[in-house]
Order: sequence, then C-alpha cells, then structure tokens
Amino acid sequence: MNLDVEGNSIDVPDGATCGDALKAGLSGKRFRAALAARTEGLLLDLAVPLPSGCSSLAAVTPDDAGGLDLLRHSAAHIMAAAVQRLFPGTRVAIGPAIADGFYYDFDSPRPFSVDDFAAIEQEMRSICKRAAPFVRREAGREEAVRFFAQRGESYKAEILRTIDSDTVSLYTLEDFTDLCRGPHVPHAGCLKAFKLLSVAGAYWRGDEKNAMLSRIYGTAFADEGSLKKYFARLEEAKRRDHRKLGRELDLFDFHEDVAPGMVFWHPKGMLIRTILEDFLRREHLRRGYELVQGPQLLRRELWEKSGHYANYRENMYFTEIEDDAYGIKPMNCLAHMLVYGRTLHSYRDLPVRYAELGVVHRHEKSGVLHGLLRVRQFTQDDAHIICRPDQLEEEIVGVIAMVRDLFKLFGFSYRLSVGTRPAKSIGTDESWDLATGALISALEKQKIPYGLQEGDGAFYGPKIDGRVTDSLDREWQLSTIQCDFTLPERFSLVYIGQDGERHRPVMLHRAILGSLERFIGILTEHCAGVFPTWLAPAQARVLTVTEAHNRFAGKVCAILREKGLRVEVDLRNEKLGYKVRAAQMEKIPYALVVGEKELEAGGVNVRLLGGETLGFKSLAEVEDLIRADCDEPFKQAGMHYRFS
Repeated sequence: MNLDVEGNSIDVPDGATCGDALKAGLSGKRFRAALAARTEGLLLDLAVPLPSGCSSLAAVTPDDAGGLDLLRHSAAHIMAAAVQRLFPGTRVAIGPAIADGFYYDFDSPRPFSVDDFAAIEQEMRSICKRAAPFVRREAGREEAVRFFAQRGESYKAEILRTIDSDTVSLYTLEDFTDLCRGPHVPHAGCLKAFKLLSVAGAYWRGDEKNAMLSRIYGTAFADEGSLKKYFARLEEAKRRDHRKLGRELDLFDFHEDVAPGMVFWHPKGMLIRTILEDFLRREHLRRGYELVQGPQLLRRELWEKSGHYANYRENMYFTEIEDDAYGIKPMNCLAHMLVYGRTLHSYRDLPVRYAELGVVHRHEKSGVLHGLLRVRQFTQDDAHIICRPDQLEEEIVGVIAMVRDLFKLFGFSYRLSVGTRPAKSIGTDESWDLATGALISALEKQKIPYGLQEGDGAFYGPKIDGRVTDSLDREWQLSTIQCDFTLPERFSLVYIGQDGERHRPVMLHRAILGSLERFIGILTEHCAGVFPTWLAPAQARVLTVTEAHNRFAGKVCAILREKGLRVEVDLRNEKLGYKVRAAQMEKIPYALVVGEKELEAGGVNVRLLGGETLGFKSLAEVEDLIRADCDEPFKQAGMHYRFS
C-alpha cells in the first residue's frame, strides 16, 4: 500500500501498524517524538494497524494539536494505576485531560489529601521508569461490564451500561485496566514531566445526590523546562489574582455570608466601572445603537413563550407577586423585542440596534462561584440588532469590527469560533442552516480565520464567540454574536417591506465584553492592577515634601481636577519616599511632587509609576501629558478620537 507520511511517499506492507509507517517515513528524531498518529482527522495509537483505505499519515507530538492533551490523558491513567497500587480498595471513576492538566476521580476508603502526593508521584515515576506499555484491546460491552463488576469497579460498569455500542476499548497499564476510547502514548516512559497539584471533592456525575469522590488534579508537559515555566506562570497568576488585587487596591469585596456570588463595589472600583460603562454607552451611540432598558422581572409566561423556561430555567431565579410567577431576567432579549414591537416598522427603519448595560441574574451553584469571574448578579454589555435578512451579513461584520477594536484597545489578542446547533434547541433546521451560513459567510468574506465548535450554539441560534488571550497566555471567552431566526417568529416581530407586505426580521444577540464584572476581573489580572491611564480611578497623586507645601499641593490638585483629570493629594506628615512608594503600591500612573522649587516655579516634578522621572513640568504640560497617555490606546486601536 502506498502512503503519504508528512509529504514522504512510502510503500507499507499489509498489516503494518501506524508506528511502522511513521518509522519508515520520518526521520529518527521526528519519529521518536511521536506519541500517536493522525489520519483523516482521527488520532490513533501507534500500535494499531493502519486503517483500510488510509492514504496519508502524520505524527502527533506534544507540540501538535491534541498531542499535549493525549499526553495528559495518559498521565491520568498512570496516576490512577499508582493510586490503586498504593491504596487497595480504591475504585476509579473518570480521568480526562483538561485545560492545563488532568484529573482523576476516586472513591477511596478515606479521602485523599496533598500529604499523599509524594507517594503517588514516586509510584508514577516508577511506572514511567519501567516504560510500562499501554495495551489496547476491544471487548464486547457486556463482557466489559462483567469484567469491571467482578473487580468491584461499579462506576465503570455504570458508564458502560449507558454506552450505545456493542464493543468498547480497554487499555491496560501493567495491572491497571481502564475503559477508554484512547488513544494513548505508546508507553509510560513518554511521560517526562508531571506534578500533582491539588485535591477536591466532586460528586459523581456532578449530582449532589450521588457519592462524593476525591478528585486529584495534576499537570504534565513534554519536558521539565515547560513544567517549570508553567509553575512560574502559576506564581505570577497568584500575584495577579484579581481577588487579591481587589482588596489591596480597595476596588471591591465579597460578603458570602449575606450575598454569595454578588459584588460589593468600593468607591475606586465603582469609578472604574462607571468610566467603562460611560465609554461603552458612548461607543455604542457612535456606532448607531440606541440605548434602552428593560425591567428585572417578567411574567413566567413570557419566558415560556421564548423557550427559556424549557431550555434555560435551571439557570434562572423565579419569584411570585400576588400569586403570579415571575422570572428574574438572565438576559435582556425579551424586553428588547417588546420595545421593538411597540410600533410598526418600515423596511427603511431597519436595522434597529438596541443596547443595554443590563443587570442580570443567573443561578450558579456555590461551588463554581469565583470572585468576579463567576457571579450570580452581573451587568452585561448586551445589545440586539433587528434587521432585514439582506442586512444580516453587514450587521455581523459591524459587530466583528467592534469586537476587534475593543479587544485591541485593551491589549488582547483573540480568536473567533463558530458554535453550531446544540442537542437542546428550538427552531427549524432551515432557520439554523440560514443563521449558521450567515455567520460563516461574514467571517469568510472578511478573510477572518475561525474554528468550529460543534453543538456549542445557544438554544435559539448559532453563534460566533470571541476568546481573548491575556498576558499569562490564558484564554477567556468574552464576546458572542448569536444569530436568531426563531425568537422573532415566536414574538411575531415584523416590518413592512418595500412590497407593502409584512415580513419577518432576523435578530442578532451580541455582547462585546460580556459580563462587566468578569471583564474587570480578567483585565485586572491581565494588567496586574495597572489599569490604562484613561481607566485608572486616580490618574495622578500630588505628593508634598513637607507640610509647608500643603496649600500649594491642594491648589495643584484643584486646578487639574477642574481640567477633568482624576487627581488625589497626599498631605500626610510622612517622608517623600514613603509617599512615592505608597502611590506605586496603589498603581497610580503619575506622582506629582511639590517642594520649595516647584512652589516657586508654579509646577510639579513628575514621576511615572515605573520609576522614571520626567522632571519639572508646568501644570499645562502635566495636563497634556496625561491626556496624551489616555488617548494613546485609542489611537493604537484605530479609534481616532480623544477620550478625555
């Protein structure tokens, strides 16, 4: 059989394995790095025979797509084998690769703790040193059920009973056998660098009515250097943790005893929010949106009509008023459709773009709440565009442009992906095909690369999601553009066409920054609390050398405030070095020092947050300096107007 192996044409005998073919077609170094093989989009073990009809084959290394996940999933199996050897009677549940690592859930006679990690890691190293092979075999489903049941592995037997297949694959690593689709690395010796990280409780299948399991988290990399870099990033992430910085900078706090999952904004944090909200409203108006606001409560019947009650109610809160059931809004689309429907629209009126910084509530379990990143009450930079079908692509392109501009403004790189129809959804196949086609066409006509996330759409329509990468190379999903033919139908939205007849519009649901709480949390960590000058709660602080300069310092502060700058004054009877250090700790962009020379000359000595000294400046020069600093990110993003 002739086969293309990464551009090399080779002849392989019948019955050859994927590993045989890679060895024949690749250099020794490339082949030794191979963890698995890829053909026709499938990942395969090196030990399995080449699929019939296979025409091309490629190696999968830790640096290739899917390679690191494969290594980490194999690490989870190695950890499970070590745990069962060290702790007899432990039953295993599931052990997938996850972002940045892996985990495995165990049902143990006693819960595990971090004190067990040293012994588990040592046993893992022993398995790796022996280069124990991963051996795959196919088994009938019922045979596999009996196999695991006989060994007391009730979780595996339960999983098998839900699998709709007559055959399954099992992987054996020395005396440990697991149910797994695979593939895996050829042998445990491929695992060179790993570390166990933490342990937590986890309910079986995520249901609190089920048994509580011990979940051990770990991570793995191709080499020790990459592992060390990962831990360096973890340490930096701890330093940048928005919850820690929020307290240190006095921005916000949480009181879980009285309002779990809800934020208490302090004056400085609220000022950041207000500046951000004012900017967003101004930017929406500049781009042709109109500002609206809907109520927090809507009758349950309305949520039933929209499909939210059937498809989303587990994420909602409900209450009663005079025996009537109301839903507290988790999103703003229903109110916006009612605003649109208040009057009859002509085709000339469209598109209509409604924007709202709407406060919404979503039911989140206490275990997933996490600072600003996962809350129960948040403000969404939400908008809905109601347009004619022939305007749809142009409107999608306009939203993508706004996503691009705002991500660039805040210094984020990003990628876009299209989420298609999920299993739980409403609407016809035809409307879904039209909506998905419009999103993809808009991206392709703009020559914008995108990924495909099968089944990841909203229940009412497909979507484009924007994911940003922060300064620590972590990815966050922020923006979304959802194309909806279904809700306009359910709410009887119409416009009068050029032909004088009633026609159905299309609706785009879109958010750019998403939850403002979450965005501020992400931005805080991205910039380590050093907000851009236009967004900083205090742009400058006036520092006195002695008390004799207090009156002049107050005058400087008042003059700059009159110019619209956010300026504080530090009149404490402390040494100048102490005051400078305090301003640096509070991440204030400019320190304006006033002493005798500055008083006589009517200006200030300027120090930047990074430690650079600009020397003496007049107050007019300080104003120009700060305004230029505010404007620079907007110029870099191609948004050529003065913010300040």
